[in-house]
Amino acid sequence: MKQSLLKAELSSILKNRMKLISIMAIIFIPILYSGVYLWAFWDPYGNLEKLPVAVVNEDSDAEMNNEKLELGKDLVENLKENDEFAFTFVNKKEGYQNLKNQKYYMLIEIPKDFSKNATTLLDDDPKKLDLVYVSNPGYNFISSQIGNSAMERIKESVSKEITKTYAKSVFDHIGEMADGLKNASTGAKELEQGTSKVNAGSKEVYDNLATLVEKSIEFNQGVSSANSGAKKLLNGAENLAGGLGQLQNGQQNLANASTKLQDGDQAILNGISQTNEGINTLKGSIPSLIGGTNSLKQGSDSLSENLKNWSSKSAELAEGAKQLNAGTKQLQETIQSMLPLLQGLPEDKQNELMAAIQGLVDGSASISNNTEELAQGANQLAAGGESLSSGLTELNQGHEKLQTGVNQLADGSAQLKDGSQQQVAGQKQFVAGMNKYTSEFSKATVGSKDLVGGMQSLLTGMNTLETGSNALSNGTNQLKNGSKELSQGTSSLLDGSKELSGKLTDGANDASSIHSDDKTYNMMAEPVKVSDEKLTDVPNYGTGLAPYFISLGLFVGALMLSIVFSFNEPEGIPKNGINWFLSKTVILIVVGTLQALVASFVLLEVLGIEVQSVPLFILFTIIVSMVFFSIIQFCVTLLGNPGRFLVILLLIFQLTTSAGTFPLELIPNTLQHVHAILPMSYSVAGLKAVISSGDFTFMWHNASILAIYPIVFIIGTISYFVVSFRRKYGELAVD
Repeated sequence: MKQSLLKAELSSILKNRMKLISIMAIIFIPILYSGVYLWAFWDPYGNLEKLPVAVVNEDSDAEMNNEKLELGKDLVENLKENDEFAFTFVNKKEGYQNLKNQKYYMLIEIPKDFSKNATTLLDDDPKKLDLVYVSNPGYNFISSQIGNSAMERIKESVSKEITKTYAKSVFDHIGEMADGLKNASTGAKELEQGTSKVNAGSKEVYDNLATLVEKSIEFNQGVSSANSGAKKLLNGAENLAGGLGQLQNGQQNLANASTKLQDGDQAILNGISQTNEGINTLKGSIPSLIGGTNSLKQGSDSLSENLKNWSSKSAELAEGAKQLNAGTKQLQETIQSMLPLLQGLPEDKQNELMAAIQGLVDGSASISNNTEELAQGANQLAAGGESLSSGLTELNQGHEKLQTGVNQLADGSAQLKDGSQQQVAGQKQFVAGMNKYTSEFSKATVGSKDLVGGMQSLLTGMNTLETGSNALSNGTNQLKNGSKELSQGTSSLLDGSKELSGKLTDGANDASSIHSDDKTYNMMAEPVKVSDEKLTDVPNYGTGLAPYFISLGLFVGALMLSIVFSFNEPEGIPKNGINWFLSKTVILIVVGTLQALVASFVLLEVLGIEVQSVPLFILFTIIVSMVFFSIIQFCVTLLGNPGRFLVILLLIFQLTTSAGTFPLELIPNTLQHVHAILPMSYSVAGLKAVISSGDFTFMWHNASILAIYPIVFIIGTISYFVVSFRRKYGELAVD
């Protein structure tokens, strides 16, 4: 009788020691995955006192309300008594250096102005207290997250102490406020009395302001008129300044011309004086000239008489001719020397004189030259003597006329000299007057410019005055309206001051009744107390992650079994496809159940995990194991190694979408859609219910969804075995 296929599978496992050992080891795979990890991180927050943290205190003391404030020192003392972390108190340099060298996981620095900033609450610019927290996420990210939570608690502690200090200060001042309110109440009564007087005065002010408004309107109109006149006056001053400038330029030209005229007059006077002197010299020389010509005439007359007798005496006549020639030459030289003195004579007279003298010279020369011909030309000489006598007569007459003209010229020259002297004297006075006029006129020009500047300033002032008067008019009008409102307001103020006096008295009585102590300060420092109530309790980190790692361990355990145990190769010839399927599936169910039981036992008994129901916890763990085995059996049976690769991809997606660590809402939207179709999502949710929440209805809901997966995949696996059996063993089955 042939051995059954299931017995053959079991016999193959039992006889093959390595296969048996491998399967036995695989049974412990889930607990190795889940148990070891959960054991290592079962309660990491319970060992935070071993986590090294550096504390650097740079705070300087401060003073508040005459009391010394040492918040940094107080915080250090509190941390020394705190065993939440392994606090080490070091200086700043050492702390940051060792944080960088990974000796510390984080550093807490208390700045030097920590206490000082706490005293700025009532300042115009209050400053917050900076507590520096430096972590090293690169060294360990989780430690930095733990540090953030710890810093929040330290922050709350410091805030509580600061608020307590502020509260104490506030209540201390409430007593002072009560005294102040009493004084204020007394002052309010005095205010009431003063307000009554102010009310009466405001009415009087309103009446006076009404009069002021009327006068300000008249003043404004007058200022406008004055401003218009100032503008016209400025235009006139500018025109005056321009005209004076032009007049100054013309006056300067006139002064320059008068100076040149003075120089010309002086030159004329000098020339006239020289001319007068020459004329006088000429006037004195003319009588001698006339006397010479008379003597010459007498000589020529005598010569003419004697020429008649000279015909026989040629030698004597030649000698006389020579003398005559010499005399005429001397006369010519004398006349020529006198020519500069005769410049005042008419030109025709001068020509006649010079022509006569030249004739005399020529005649005497002719006599001298023709002495040898004297005999022959005696008659001619006699005629020449007569001509000479006649010329000398005319010359004598010209000299007499010259004497008369020179006398007239001398008289006119004297008169001209006197007039020129008067002209020069007058011109000197004119130039002196022009110089003085120039000096005074410059002052006038400067004064006109100053006048323009002053008028501009006056106009500017008038504009400002006009603007101010308009503003004054508007302001007085507004003041009038405001004074009316003031009068009404003082009436209201009088009523309010009466009420204020009563309220301040009540407030002073209420403030005096307030008493405070440490309980009051603590309540102010921590007015809200948070009650940490939990719908379900998860005692430690391991319990919270157990659903995730149990699911992971069972899935990996099922996958590992496919490596040492063939999911599709039979140990004999199956009777049919169902027989072939059952021979493999029964062994998978046994191994899967053992994996679930071992994992549950270690978690419950060794790690001490607390669950809401032990039987249901074991049952649900077995269900999860069966689900994973059915999926892996289908993939590996149909595809072999590609099926194992597909299973690994399935595991990766399950780990990221099962919400075993982070909430589902924190993962990408695409992965959130994958979450609903993967079995580990429901295994984690059901284990959470049976371990922590105790919501067994929710557990059974997830179990019912998980039951769908084995049904689907088992049907698929059976179909594969039936088809494979027909292909491989169809003929044998017919036989």
